[in-house]
Amino acid sequence: MSDLAILVDADACPVKDEIYRVAGRYGVLVKLVSNSPLYAPALPFLERVQVSDGFDAADDWIATNAGKASIVVTADILLADRCLKAGATVLAPTGKPFTAASIGGAIAQRALMADLRAMGAVSGGNAPFAKADRSRFLSALDEAVNRLRRGR
Repeated sequence: MSDLAILVDADACPVKDEIYRVAGRYGVLVKLVSNSPLYAPALPFLERVQVSDGFDAADDWIATNAGKASIVVTADILLADRCLKAGATVLAPTGKPFTAASIGGAIAQRALMADLRAMGAVSGGNAPFAKADRSRFLSALDEAVNRLRRGR
């Protein structure tokens, strides 16, 4: 599938090296989308897309360019929802897939946690990124690329 691409919400993505590894193995185009200049190795399948520093500019670019032949890598739940609606496959950097069945609950939990933090009932954020997350992501991305290459 020649139009297969991995779109990366790249500013804070902890799994870029894993993305390069999988993309290089299968010859898949990777687009790193960021608001600021970003270091990336000179790889033939890698394209940097720098958008304005406007609020949600990177999210808007990714959502506009996502489709059925796209794998979007993001931790942003609202961006994941927009990309799912465009028909994209969406993975969190932990390897957890966002799906039509799970996104509603994720959005509700996000809103609840924001309210609890605003009330001071909860502090902190997500658990620290772990080695197991990296491994789980690598496996999930490999599986997603293969599924899309087979046309399913």
